[in-house]
Amino acid sequence: MSVYDVWAPTATTVHLHLDGELLPLTAEPETGWWRAPADLDRGPGHRYGFVLDGGDSPEGETPLPDPRSRRQPDGVHGLSETYDPSAFAWTDDAWTGRQLAGSVVYELHIGTFTPEGTLDSAIGKLPYLVELGVDLVELLPVNGVNGRWNWGYDGVDWFTVTDNYGGPEAYQRFVDAAHGAGLGVVQDVVYNHLGPSGNYLPLFGPYLSGKHANTWGDNVNLDDDGAHEVREFILDNTAMWLGDYHVDGLRLDAVHALKDDSEVHLLQELAERTSALSSHLRRPLSLIAESDLNDPRLITPRDGGGFGPDRRQGYGLDAQWSDDFHHAVHVALTGETTGYYADFEPLGALAKVLTKGFFHDGTWSSFREADHGHPVDTEHMPTWRLVVANQNHDQIGNRAIGDRLAATLDDGQLIIAATLTLAGPYTPMLFMGEEFAASTPWQFFTSHPEHDLGEATAKGRIAEFAKMGWDESSVPDPQEPSTFENSKLDWSELESGRHAVVLDAYRRLGALRRSEPALTDPRFDTLAVDYDADARWLVLSRGDLRIAVNLADQEARIAVPSTSVLFASDASIEPGSSLLLPAHSVAIVR
Repeated sequence: MSVYDVWAPTATTVHLHLDGELLPLTAEPETGWWRAPADLDRGPGHRYGFVLDGGDSPEGETPLPDPRSRRQPDGVHGLSETYDPSAFAWTDDAWTGRQLAGSVVYELHIGTFTPEGTLDSAIGKLPYLVELGVDLVELLPVNGVNGRWNWGYDGVDWFTVTDNYGGPEAYQRFVDAAHGAGLGVVQDVVYNHLGPSGNYLPLFGPYLSGKHANTWGDNVNLDDDGAHEVREFILDNTAMWLGDYHVDGLRLDAVHALKDDSEVHLLQELAERTSALSSHLRRPLSLIAESDLNDPRLITPRDGGGFGPDRRQGYGLDAQWSDDFHHAVHVALTGETTGYYADFEPLGALAKVLTKGFFHDGTWSSFREADHGHPVDTEHMPTWRLVVANQNHDQIGNRAIGDRLAATLDDGQLIIAATLTLAGPYTPMLFMGEEFAASTPWQFFTSHPEHDLGEATAKGRIAEFAKMGWDESSVPDPQEPSTFENSKLDWSELESGRHAVVLDAYRRLGALRRSEPALTDPRFDTLAVDYDADARWLVLSRGDLRIAVNLADQEARIAVPSTSVLFASDASIEPGSSLLLPAHSVAIVR
Protein backbone atom coordinates (compact mmCIF):
# COMPACT_ATOMS: atom_id res chain seq x y z
CA MET A 1 0.00 0.00 0.00
CA SER A 2 1.39 3.40 -1.01
CA VAL A 3 1.19 6.45 1.25
CA TYR A 4 -0.60 8.07 -1.69
CA ASP A 5 -3.40 5.50 -1.88
CA VAL A 6 -6.76 6.67 -0.59
CA TRP A 7 -10.19 5.16 0.11
CA ALA A 8 -12.88 7.21 -1.65
CA PRO A 9 -15.63 4.79 -2.71
CA THR A 10 -18.10 7.40 -3.98
CA ALA A 11 -15.66 9.48 -6.00
CA THR A 12 -15.70 9.34 -9.80
CA THR A 13 -12.15 10.64 -10.14
CA VAL A 14 -9.31 11.17 -7.68
CA HIS A 15 -6.15 13.14 -8.39
CA LEU A 16 -3.10 13.30 -6.21
CA HIS A 17 -1.82 16.83 -5.69
CA LEU A 18 1.90 16.28 -5.04
CA ASP A 19 4.50 19.04 -4.95
CA GLY A 20 2.31 21.18 -7.19
CA GLU A 21 1.65 18.39 -9.72
CA LEU A 22 -1.74 16.77 -10.26
CA LEU A 23 -1.52 13.01 -10.88
CA PRO A 24 -4.50 10.74 -11.62
CA LEU A 25 -5.01 7.73 -9.35
CA THR A 26 -6.37 4.38 -10.53
CA ALA A 27 -9.68 3.12 -9.16
CA GLU A 28 -10.28 -0.30 -7.61
CA PRO A 29 -14.07 -0.42 -7.98
CA GLU A 30 -14.45 -3.57 -5.89
CA THR A 31 -12.76 -2.01 -2.84
CA GLY A 32 -13.35 1.73 -3.24
CA TRP A 33 -9.60 2.39 -3.06
CA TRP A 34 -7.70 4.61 -5.46
CA ARG A 35 -4.11 3.56 -6.09
CA ALA A 36 -1.02 5.58 -6.88
CA PRO A 37 1.62 4.24 -9.30
CA ALA A 38 3.66 1.55 -7.59
CA ASP A 39 6.93 3.38 -8.22
CA LEU A 40 5.71 6.72 -6.87
CA ASP A 41 7.69 7.25 -3.66
CA ARG A 42 9.38 10.59 -3.10
CA GLY A 43 10.23 9.98 0.55
CA PRO A 44 9.46 12.17 3.55
CA GLY A 45 8.93 15.92 3.55
CA HIS A 46 6.69 16.26 0.50
CA ARG A 47 3.37 18.13 0.55
CA TYR A 48 0.36 16.43 -0.95
CA GLY A 49 -3.42 16.20 -0.95
CA PHE A 50 -6.30 14.76 -2.94
CA VAL A 51 -8.73 16.32 -5.39
CA LEU A 52 -12.01 14.43 -5.57
CA ASP A 53 -14.20 14.65 -8.69
CA GLY A 54 -12.25 17.67 -9.89
CA GLY A 55 -10.46 18.72 -13.03
CA ASP A 56 -6.95 17.91 -14.13
CA SER A 57 -5.42 21.31 -13.40
CA PRO A 58 -3.37 22.05 -10.26
CA GLU A 59 -5.08 25.46 -10.16
CA GLY A 60 -8.52 23.82 -9.98
CA GLU A 61 -10.12 22.32 -6.91
CA THR A 62 -8.51 22.85 -3.51
CA PRO A 63 -6.81 19.58 -2.49
CA LEU A 64 -7.99 17.89 0.69
CA PRO A 65 -5.61 16.52 3.33
CA ASP A 66 -5.05 12.79 3.50
CA PRO A 67 -7.41 10.98 5.94
CA ARG A 68 -4.34 9.01 7.05
CA SER A 69 -2.00 11.98 7.10
CA ARG A 70 1.00 11.59 9.38
CA ARG A 71 1.71 15.30 9.51
CA GLN A 72 -0.18 18.58 8.92
CA PRO A 73 2.50 21.30 9.13
CA ASP A 74 0.08 24.01 8.01
CA GLY A 75 -2.82 22.91 10.18
CA VAL A 76 -5.86 20.71 9.64
CA HIS A 77 -6.97 22.58 6.50
CA GLY A 78 -3.57 22.51 4.81
CA LEU A 79 -1.74 19.97 2.71
CA SER A 80 -0.44 16.78 4.28
CA GLU A 81 3.27 16.03 4.47
CA THR A 82 4.86 12.62 4.05
CA TYR A 83 6.63 11.26 7.12
CA ASP A 84 8.61 8.05 7.49
CA PRO A 85 8.31 6.76 11.08
CA SER A 86 10.85 4.01 10.41
CA ALA A 87 13.62 6.59 9.94
CA PHE A 88 13.77 7.35 13.65
CA ALA A 89 16.80 5.93 15.46
CA TRP A 90 15.22 4.20 18.46
CA THR A 91 17.36 3.33 21.48
CA ASP A 92 14.76 1.26 23.36
CA ASP A 93 15.65 -2.19 22.02
CA ALA A 94 15.98 -3.50 25.57
CA TRP A 95 12.59 -2.14 26.64
CA THR A 96 10.34 -4.96 27.89
CA GLY A 97 7.30 -2.84 28.68
CA ARG A 98 5.18 -2.11 31.73
CA GLN A 99 2.18 -4.18 32.67
CA LEU A 100 -0.82 -2.30 34.01
CA ALA A 101 -1.12 -4.55 37.06
CA GLY A 102 0.71 -2.88 39.95
CA SER A 103 1.43 0.30 38.00
CA VAL A 104 0.76 3.97 38.74
CA VAL A 105 -0.51 6.05 35.82
CA TYR A 106 0.13 9.80 35.46
CA GLU A 107 -2.22 11.72 33.16
CA LEU A 108 -0.89 14.90 31.56
CA HIS A 109 -1.65 17.41 28.83
CA ILE A 110 1.45 18.25 26.84
CA GLY A 111 0.43 21.85 26.17
CA THR A 112 0.06 22.78 29.86
CA PHE A 113 2.47 20.36 31.55
CA THR A 114 5.49 22.60 31.01
CA PRO A 115 5.87 26.33 30.25
CA GLU A 116 6.97 25.51 26.69
CA GLY A 117 4.12 23.06 26.15
CA THR A 118 6.05 20.67 23.90
CA LEU A 119 6.96 17.00 23.86
CA ASP A 120 10.66 17.83 24.05
CA SER A 121 10.23 20.01 27.13
CA ALA A 122 8.17 17.26 28.78
CA ILE A 123 11.18 14.95 28.47
CA GLY A 124 12.92 17.06 31.08
CA LYS A 125 10.25 16.15 33.65
CA LEU A 126 10.59 12.38 33.26
CA PRO A 127 13.10 11.98 36.15
CA TYR A 128 10.62 13.81 38.38
CA LEU A 129 7.90 11.30 37.45
CA VAL A 130 10.23 8.39 38.17
CA GLU A 131 10.98 9.81 41.62
CA LEU A 132 7.25 10.21 42.22
CA GLY A 133 6.73 6.49 41.65
CA VAL A 134 5.00 6.67 38.26
CA ASP A 135 5.11 3.68 35.91
CA LEU A 136 3.00 4.80 32.95
CA VAL A 137 2.65 8.33 31.52
CA GLU A 138 -0.72 8.91 29.87
CA LEU A 139 -0.86 11.74 27.32
CA LEU A 140 -4.10 13.50 26.48
CA PRO A 141 -4.78 13.40 22.70
CA VAL A 142 -1.99 14.81 20.55
CA ASN A 143 -3.75 14.66 17.16
CA GLY A 144 -4.18 17.55 14.79
CA VAL A 145 -6.84 20.03 15.92
CA ASN A 146 -7.70 23.42 14.50
CA GLY A 147 -6.04 26.17 16.48
CA ARG A 148 -2.95 26.58 18.65
CA TRP A 149 -4.26 24.94 21.82
CA ASN A 150 -7.03 22.58 22.76
CA TRP A 151 -7.66 19.75 25.19
CA GLY A 152 -7.19 17.41 22.22
CA TYR A 153 -10.68 15.95 22.00
CA ASP A 154 -11.55 18.04 18.93
CA GLY A 155 -9.07 16.08 16.83
CA VAL A 156 -9.79 15.44 13.15
CA ASP A 157 -6.51 13.97 11.88
CA TRP A 158 -6.23 10.78 13.90
CA PHE A 159 -2.91 9.67 12.39
CA THR A 160 -1.07 12.92 13.06
CA VAL A 161 0.90 14.34 15.95
CA THR A 162 0.23 18.07 16.02
CA ASP A 163 3.12 20.36 15.22
CA ASN A 164 1.96 22.49 18.16
CA TYR A 165 3.70 19.89 20.34
CA GLY A 166 6.64 19.26 18.01
CA GLY A 167 5.25 16.81 15.47
CA PRO A 168 5.75 13.06 14.99
CA GLU A 169 9.52 12.93 15.47
CA ALA A 170 9.23 14.80 18.77
CA TYR A 171 6.65 12.22 19.83
CA GLN A 172 9.11 9.43 19.04
CA ARG A 173 11.81 11.23 21.01
CA PHE A 174 9.45 11.47 23.98
CA VAL A 175 8.52 7.77 23.95
CA ASP A 176 12.15 6.76 23.47
CA ALA A 177 13.22 8.94 26.41
CA ALA A 178 10.37 7.64 28.57
CA HIS A 179 11.43 4.06 27.93
CA GLY A 180 15.01 5.00 28.72
CA ALA A 181 13.81 6.32 32.07
CA GLY A 182 11.85 3.13 32.76
CA LEU A 183 8.44 4.67 32.04
CA GLY A 184 5.77 3.30 29.74
CA VAL A 185 3.56 5.57 27.63
CA VAL A 186 -0.22 5.40 27.26
CA GLN A 187 -1.79 7.47 24.49
CA ASP A 188 -5.34 8.81 24.82
CA VAL A 189 -7.19 8.23 21.53
CA VAL A 190 -10.66 9.38 20.45
CA TYR A 191 -12.60 7.15 18.07
CA ASN A 192 -16.15 8.09 19.05
CA HIS A 193 -16.37 11.51 17.40
CA LEU A 194 -14.51 14.10 15.35
CA GLY A 195 -13.93 17.77 15.98
CA PRO A 196 -16.00 20.56 14.45
CA SER A 197 -13.32 22.02 12.19
CA GLY A 198 -11.19 20.26 9.59
CA ASN A 199 -13.18 17.03 9.44
CA TYR A 200 -12.93 16.12 5.76
CA LEU A 201 -13.52 12.39 6.24
CA PRO A 202 -17.20 12.43 5.10
CA LEU A 203 -16.07 13.86 1.75
CA PHE A 204 -13.98 10.72 1.14
CA GLY A 205 -16.44 8.04 2.22
CA PRO A 206 -19.07 6.87 4.72
CA TYR A 207 -16.96 7.46 7.83
CA LEU A 208 -20.10 8.66 9.61
CA SER A 209 -23.53 7.05 9.71
CA GLY A 210 -27.01 8.13 10.72
CA LYS A 211 -27.91 4.62 11.87
CA HIS A 212 -27.23 5.49 15.51
CA ALA A 213 -27.59 9.27 15.18
CA ASN A 214 -28.34 11.26 18.32
CA THR A 215 -28.84 14.88 19.28
CA TRP A 216 -25.15 15.50 18.56
CA GLY A 217 -25.41 14.22 14.98
CA ASP A 218 -24.17 11.16 13.12
CA ASN A 219 -21.99 8.52 14.75
CA VAL A 220 -18.73 7.05 13.53
CA ASN A 221 -19.79 4.28 11.15
CA LEU A 222 -18.99 0.92 12.73
CA ASP A 223 -21.83 -1.24 11.42
CA ASP A 224 -23.46 0.43 8.39
CA ASP A 225 -22.59 0.35 4.69
CA GLY A 226 -18.86 0.84 4.23
CA ALA A 227 -18.14 0.12 7.89
CA HIS A 228 -15.45 -2.46 7.13
CA GLU A 229 -13.02 0.18 5.86
CA VAL A 230 -13.92 2.58 8.68
CA ARG A 231 -13.16 -0.13 11.22
CA GLU A 232 -9.86 -0.88 9.47
CA PHE A 233 -9.09 2.85 9.60
CA ILE A 234 -9.44 2.73 13.39
CA LEU A 235 -7.63 -0.58 13.79
CA ASP A 236 -4.75 0.63 11.64
CA ASN A 237 -4.58 3.76 13.78
CA THR A 238 -4.18 1.73 16.97
CA ALA A 239 -1.51 -0.37 15.29
CA MET A 240 0.33 2.83 14.34
CA TRP A 241 0.57 4.05 17.95
CA LEU A 242 1.56 0.66 19.30
CA GLY A 243 3.94 -0.16 16.46
CA ASP A 244 5.42 2.92 14.78
CA TYR A 245 5.45 4.97 17.96
CA HIS A 246 6.26 2.17 20.43
CA VAL A 247 3.57 3.22 22.93
CA ASP A 248 2.66 0.74 25.64
CA GLY A 249 -1.07 1.26 25.79
CA LEU A 250 -4.08 3.24 24.65
CA ARG A 251 -6.77 4.98 26.66
CA LEU A 252 -9.96 4.73 24.60
CA ASP A 253 -12.14 7.78 25.03
CA ALA A 254 -15.87 7.36 25.83
CA VAL A 255 -16.33 3.87 24.42
CA HIS A 256 -20.01 3.97 25.41
CA ALA A 257 -20.44 6.22 22.35
CA LEU A 258 -19.07 3.52 20.00
CA LYS A 259 -22.38 2.16 18.69
CA ASP A 260 -21.80 -1.17 17.03
CA ASP A 261 -24.33 -3.91 16.30
CA SER A 262 -21.82 -6.04 14.39
CA GLU A 263 -21.40 -9.70 15.28
CA VAL A 264 -17.98 -8.83 16.70
CA HIS A 265 -17.89 -5.46 18.45
CA LEU A 266 -15.09 -3.13 17.42
CA LEU A 267 -13.71 -3.19 20.97
CA GLN A 268 -13.39 -6.97 20.91
CA GLU A 269 -11.68 -6.85 17.51
CA LEU A 270 -9.35 -4.18 18.81
CA ALA A 271 -8.51 -6.28 21.86
CA GLU A 272 -7.83 -9.34 19.70
CA ARG A 273 -5.49 -7.50 17.36
CA THR A 274 -3.68 -5.77 20.20
CA SER A 275 -3.17 -9.10 21.93
CA ALA A 276 -1.70 -10.53 18.74
CA LEU A 277 0.64 -7.57 18.36
CA SER A 278 1.68 -7.87 22.01
CA SER A 279 2.60 -11.49 21.40
CA HIS A 280 4.67 -10.51 18.39
CA LEU A 281 6.47 -7.67 20.16
CA ARG A 282 6.88 -9.77 23.34
CA ARG A 283 5.89 -6.95 25.65
CA PRO A 284 2.60 -6.02 27.33
CA LEU A 285 0.24 -3.67 25.50
CA SER A 286 -2.69 -2.31 27.50
CA LEU A 287 -6.10 -1.07 26.39
CA ILE A 288 -7.91 1.11 28.94
CA ALA A 289 -11.51 2.12 28.27
CA GLU A 290 -13.27 5.20 29.52
CA SER A 291 -16.90 4.19 29.92
CA ASP A 292 -19.85 5.48 31.92
CA LEU A 293 -21.72 2.17 31.58
CA ASN A 294 -20.25 0.47 34.67
CA ASP A 295 -20.27 -2.70 32.60
CA PRO A 296 -17.53 -5.26 33.37
CA ARG A 297 -18.20 -6.91 30.02
CA LEU A 298 -15.56 -4.55 28.64
CA ILE A 299 -12.82 -6.07 30.80
CA THR A 300 -14.01 -9.66 31.01
CA PRO A 301 -11.52 -11.89 29.13
CA ARG A 302 -12.77 -13.21 25.80
CA ASP A 303 -11.91 -16.76 26.88
CA GLY A 304 -13.53 -16.40 30.29
CA GLY A 305 -16.68 -18.33 29.43
CA GLY A 306 -18.93 -15.32 29.87
CA PHE A 307 -20.45 -13.89 33.02
CA GLY A 308 -23.77 -12.93 34.55
CA PRO A 309 -27.12 -14.67 34.14
CA ASP A 310 -26.99 -14.37 30.34
CA ARG A 311 -23.34 -15.53 30.20
CA ARG A 312 -22.30 -12.52 28.15
CA GLN A 313 -18.95 -12.93 26.47
CA GLY A 314 -16.36 -10.32 27.38
CA TYR A 315 -14.60 -7.95 25.01
CA GLY A 316 -11.20 -8.59 26.56
CA LEU A 317 -9.98 -5.04 27.17
CA ASP A 318 -7.40 -4.76 29.91
CA ALA A 319 -9.00 -2.13 32.12
CA GLN A 320 -11.65 0.54 32.40
CA TRP A 321 -12.14 3.69 34.41
CA SER A 322 -14.35 3.62 37.48
CA ASP A 323 -15.74 7.12 37.88
CA ASP A 324 -17.71 5.84 40.87
CA PHE A 325 -14.45 5.87 42.84
CA HIS A 326 -13.90 9.51 42.01
CA HIS A 327 -17.47 10.46 42.90
CA ALA A 328 -17.40 8.62 46.24
CA VAL A 329 -14.06 10.12 47.29
CA HIS A 330 -15.05 13.58 46.09
CA VAL A 331 -18.33 13.61 48.00
CA ALA A 332 -16.74 12.19 51.17
CA LEU A 333 -14.16 14.99 51.20
CA THR A 334 -16.06 17.98 49.79
CA GLY A 335 -19.65 17.31 50.77
CA GLU A 336 -20.84 18.26 47.27
CA THR A 337 -24.02 16.36 46.42
CA THR A 338 -25.37 18.10 43.31
CA GLY A 339 -25.98 16.33 40.01
CA TYR A 340 -24.42 12.90 39.69
CA TYR A 341 -22.83 13.27 43.13
CA ALA A 342 -26.20 12.94 44.89
CA ASP A 343 -26.23 9.13 45.19
CA PHE A 344 -22.75 9.12 46.76
CA GLU A 345 -23.67 11.17 49.83
CA PRO A 346 -23.70 8.25 52.32
CA LEU A 347 -20.26 7.14 53.51
CA GLY A 348 -21.41 3.63 52.69
CA ALA A 349 -21.07 4.55 49.00
CA LEU A 350 -17.31 4.92 49.48
CA ALA A 351 -17.18 1.67 51.44
CA LYS A 352 -18.98 -0.16 48.64
CA VAL A 353 -16.76 1.26 45.91
CA LEU A 354 -13.63 0.25 47.82
CA THR A 355 -14.74 -3.39 48.03
CA LYS A 356 -17.00 -3.91 45.00
CA GLY A 357 -15.49 -1.69 42.31
CA PHE A 358 -18.69 0.10 41.31
CA PHE A 359 -21.33 1.78 43.42
CA HIS A 360 -23.92 1.65 40.64
CA ASP A 361 -23.90 -2.05 39.78
CA GLY A 362 -27.57 -2.41 38.89
CA THR A 363 -28.75 0.12 41.45
CA TRP A 364 -31.02 3.13 40.89
CA SER A 365 -29.21 6.22 39.61
CA SER A 366 -31.13 9.37 40.50
CA PHE A 367 -29.07 11.36 37.99
CA ARG A 368 -29.97 9.01 35.12
CA GLU A 369 -33.44 8.20 36.50
CA ALA A 370 -32.84 4.53 35.74
CA ASP A 371 -31.14 1.45 37.10
CA HIS A 372 -27.51 1.61 36.12
CA GLY A 373 -24.48 -0.67 35.86
CA HIS A 374 -23.63 -4.32 36.39
CA PRO A 375 -21.76 -5.95 39.27
CA VAL A 376 -18.10 -6.82 39.03
CA ASP A 377 -17.35 -10.52 39.39
CA THR A 378 -15.23 -10.07 42.50
CA GLU A 379 -14.51 -13.79 42.67
CA HIS A 380 -12.59 -13.81 39.40
CA MET A 381 -11.88 -10.21 38.35
CA PRO A 382 -8.57 -8.69 39.58
CA THR A 383 -8.87 -5.26 41.13
CA TRP A 384 -6.22 -3.69 38.89
CA ARG A 385 -8.60 -3.83 35.92
CA LEU A 386 -10.32 -0.74 37.33
CA VAL A 387 -8.41 2.53 36.88
CA VAL A 388 -9.32 5.19 39.44
CA ALA A 389 -8.50 8.81 40.20
CA ASN A 390 -9.45 11.42 42.75
CA GLN A 391 -8.97 14.05 40.03
CA ASN A 392 -8.65 13.89 36.25
CA HIS A 393 -8.91 16.21 33.28
CA ASP A 394 -12.68 15.73 32.93
CA GLN A 395 -13.67 16.02 36.57
CA ILE A 396 -11.64 19.21 37.05
CA GLY A 397 -11.98 20.81 33.64
CA ASN A 398 -15.72 20.33 33.41
CA ARG A 399 -16.26 22.35 36.58
CA ALA A 400 -17.31 25.95 35.98
CA ILE A 401 -13.95 27.47 36.91
CA GLY A 402 -11.74 24.39 36.56
CA ASP A 403 -10.89 24.35 40.25
CA ARG A 404 -8.83 21.50 41.65
CA LEU A 405 -9.41 19.87 45.03
CA ALA A 406 -6.54 21.94 46.38
CA ALA A 407 -8.65 25.08 45.94
CA THR A 408 -11.09 24.01 48.68
CA LEU A 409 -9.55 21.17 50.72
CA ASP A 410 -6.85 21.36 53.37
CA ASP A 411 -3.60 19.39 53.24
CA GLY A 412 -4.93 16.55 55.35
CA GLN A 413 -7.90 16.05 53.07
CA LEU A 414 -5.69 16.08 49.97
CA ILE A 415 -3.49 13.42 51.55
CA ILE A 416 -6.57 11.32 52.36
CA ALA A 417 -7.54 11.47 48.68
CA ALA A 418 -3.99 10.50 47.70
CA THR A 419 -3.92 7.59 50.13
CA LEU A 420 -7.25 6.15 49.02
CA THR A 421 -6.05 6.36 45.43
CA LEU A 422 -2.47 5.11 45.76
CA ALA A 423 -2.98 2.62 48.59
CA GLY A 424 -6.45 1.52 47.54
CA PRO A 425 -7.12 -1.70 45.63
CA TYR A 426 -7.31 -0.35 42.07
CA THR A 427 -4.88 0.98 39.45
CA PRO A 428 -4.23 4.58 40.53
CA MET A 429 -4.12 7.43 38.04
CA LEU A 430 -2.83 10.86 39.06
CA PHE A 431 -3.62 14.06 37.18
CA MET A 432 -0.68 16.36 36.58
CA GLY A 433 -0.09 18.72 39.48
CA GLU A 434 -2.35 17.05 42.02
CA GLU A 435 0.73 15.54 43.66
CA PHE A 436 1.96 18.97 44.75
CA ALA A 437 -1.44 20.61 45.35
CA ALA A 438 -1.04 22.80 42.27
CA SER A 439 -2.74 26.15 42.72
CA THR A 440 -3.27 26.59 38.98
CA PRO A 441 -6.70 25.55 37.69
CA TRP A 442 -7.30 23.21 34.80
CA GLN A 443 -9.88 24.96 32.67
CA PHE A 444 -11.69 24.24 29.44
CA PHE A 445 -9.79 26.01 26.65
CA THR A 446 -10.08 26.19 22.88
CA SER A 447 -8.57 28.34 20.13
CA HIS A 448 -10.95 27.90 17.20
CA PRO A 449 -9.76 30.29 14.45
CA GLU A 450 -13.30 30.47 13.04
CA HIS A 451 -15.00 33.40 14.76
CA ASP A 452 -18.50 31.91 14.71
CA LEU A 453 -17.36 28.55 16.09
CA GLY A 454 -15.28 30.18 18.80
CA GLU A 455 -18.13 32.47 19.80
CA ALA A 456 -20.63 29.61 19.88
CA THR A 457 -18.27 27.52 22.01
CA ALA A 458 -17.73 30.31 24.50
CA LYS A 459 -21.40 31.31 24.72
CA GLY A 460 -22.50 27.70 25.11
CA ARG A 461 -20.02 27.07 27.89
CA ILE A 462 -20.96 30.19 29.82
CA ALA A 463 -24.70 29.64 29.35
CA GLU A 464 -24.42 26.06 30.61
CA PHE A 465 -23.04 27.16 33.95
CA ALA A 466 -25.25 30.24 34.17
CA LYS A 467 -28.20 27.81 34.31
CA MET A 468 -26.58 26.29 37.39
CA GLY A 469 -26.45 29.64 39.14
CA TRP A 470 -22.91 30.73 38.29
CA ASP A 471 -22.20 34.39 37.62
CA GLU A 472 -21.38 34.56 33.92
CA SER A 473 -18.37 36.77 34.62
CA SER A 474 -16.77 34.05 36.77
CA VAL A 475 -16.85 31.38 34.05
CA PRO A 476 -13.65 31.58 31.96
CA ASP A 477 -14.07 32.18 28.24
CA PRO A 478 -12.53 29.07 26.63
CA GLN A 479 -11.39 31.15 23.65
CA GLU A 480 -9.39 33.62 25.74
CA PRO A 481 -5.64 32.87 25.61
CA SER A 482 -5.47 33.53 29.36
CA THR A 483 -7.71 30.52 30.00
CA PHE A 484 -5.06 28.31 28.42
CA GLU A 485 -2.13 30.11 30.03
CA ASN A 486 -3.74 29.98 33.48
CA SER A 487 -4.01 26.20 33.19
CA LYS A 488 -0.26 25.66 32.88
CA LEU A 489 1.45 24.14 35.87
CA ASP A 490 3.59 26.45 37.97
CA TRP A 491 6.68 24.39 38.70
CA SER A 492 8.08 27.04 41.04
CA GLU A 493 5.52 25.87 43.62
CA LEU A 494 7.04 22.45 43.94
CA GLU A 495 9.20 22.62 47.04
CA SER A 496 7.54 25.26 49.21
CA GLY A 497 4.67 25.54 51.66
CA ARG A 498 1.73 23.17 51.36
CA HIS A 499 2.98 22.05 47.95
CA ALA A 500 6.06 20.46 49.50
CA VAL A 501 3.95 18.82 52.25
CA VAL A 502 1.56 17.20 49.81
CA LEU A 503 4.33 16.20 47.38
CA ASP A 504 6.22 14.50 50.20
CA ALA A 505 3.11 12.49 51.04
CA TYR A 506 2.68 11.38 47.42
CA ARG A 507 6.32 10.35 47.19
CA ARG A 508 6.11 8.37 50.43
CA LEU A 509 2.93 6.66 49.27
CA GLY A 510 4.54 5.80 45.93
CA ALA A 511 7.53 4.23 47.69
CA LEU A 512 5.31 2.33 50.14
CA ARG A 513 3.22 0.96 47.30
CA ARG A 514 6.33 -0.59 45.81
CA SER A 515 7.58 -2.05 49.09
CA GLU A 516 4.35 -3.52 50.51
CA PRO A 517 2.87 -6.44 48.50
CA ALA A 518 -0.52 -5.98 50.16
CA LEU A 519 -0.93 -2.63 48.40
CA THR A 520 -0.79 -4.22 44.95
CA ASP A 521 -2.61 -7.44 45.82
CA PRO A 522 -5.31 -7.74 43.11
CA ARG A 523 -7.72 -10.01 45.00
CA PHE A 524 -11.10 -8.58 45.95
CA ASP A 525 -11.50 -11.18 48.69
CA THR A 526 -8.64 -9.63 50.68
CA LEU A 527 -10.59 -6.38 51.06
CA ALA A 528 -12.87 -5.32 53.90
CA VAL A 529 -14.19 -1.98 55.12
CA ASP A 530 -15.43 -0.86 58.51
CA TYR A 531 -16.86 2.63 58.94
CA ASP A 532 -18.95 4.90 61.12
CA ALA A 533 -21.12 7.23 59.07
CA ASP A 534 -21.91 9.48 62.04
CA ALA A 535 -18.35 9.77 63.34
CA ARG A 536 -17.05 10.05 59.74
CA TRP A 537 -14.24 7.52 59.91
CA LEU A 538 -13.45 4.55 57.68
CA VAL A 539 -10.94 1.68 57.82
CA LEU A 540 -9.96 -0.27 54.71
CA SER A 541 -8.29 -3.63 55.33
CA ARG A 542 -5.78 -4.86 52.77
CA GLY A 543 -4.26 -8.12 53.98
CA ASP A 544 -2.36 -7.35 57.19
CA LEU A 545 -2.51 -3.59 56.58
CA ARG A 546 -5.18 -1.16 57.73
CA ILE A 547 -5.81 2.20 56.07
CA ALA A 548 -7.55 4.34 58.68
CA VAL A 549 -9.20 7.57 57.57
CA ASN A 550 -10.71 10.32 59.70
CA LEU A 551 -12.91 12.53 57.53
CA ALA A 552 -14.36 14.43 60.48
CA ASP A 553 -13.55 17.94 61.64
CA GLN A 554 -12.51 16.62 65.07
CA GLU A 555 -10.15 13.89 66.25
CA ALA A 556 -11.35 10.31 66.34
CA ARG A 557 -10.18 7.25 68.25
CA ILE A 558 -10.59 4.10 66.19
CA ALA A 559 -10.26 0.58 67.54
CA VAL A 560 -7.51 -0.50 65.17
CA PRO A 561 -4.65 -2.32 66.95
CA SER A 562 -1.29 -1.88 65.23
CA THR A 563 2.36 -2.72 65.71
CA SER A 564 3.78 -0.10 63.37
CA VAL A 565 2.76 2.98 61.40
CA LEU A 566 3.93 2.73 57.78
CA PHE A 567 2.50 6.05 56.66
CA ALA A 568 0.76 8.93 58.42
CA SER A 569 -0.42 12.34 57.36
CA ASP A 570 0.19 13.62 60.88
CA ALA A 571 3.31 12.96 62.95
CA SER A 572 1.26 12.54 66.12
CA ILE A 573 -0.28 9.25 64.98
CA GLU A 574 1.28 6.32 66.86
CA PRO A 575 0.70 2.54 66.93
CA GLY A 576 -1.01 0.81 69.82
CA SER A 577 -4.24 -0.89 70.82
CA SER A 578 -6.13 1.86 68.99
CA LEU A 579 -5.44 4.81 66.74
CA LEU A 580 -6.01 8.44 67.67
CA LEU A 581 -6.43 10.29 64.40
CA PRO A 582 -6.52 14.08 64.28
CA ALA A 583 -9.17 15.76 62.15
CA HIS A 584 -8.71 15.19 58.42
CA SER A 585 -5.94 12.62 58.75
CA VAL A 586 -5.02 9.17 57.51
CA ALA A 587 -2.62 6.40 58.51
CA ILE A 588 -1.52 3.09 57.08
CA VAL A 589 -0.63 0.64 59.85
CA ARG A 590 0.34 -2.97 60.19
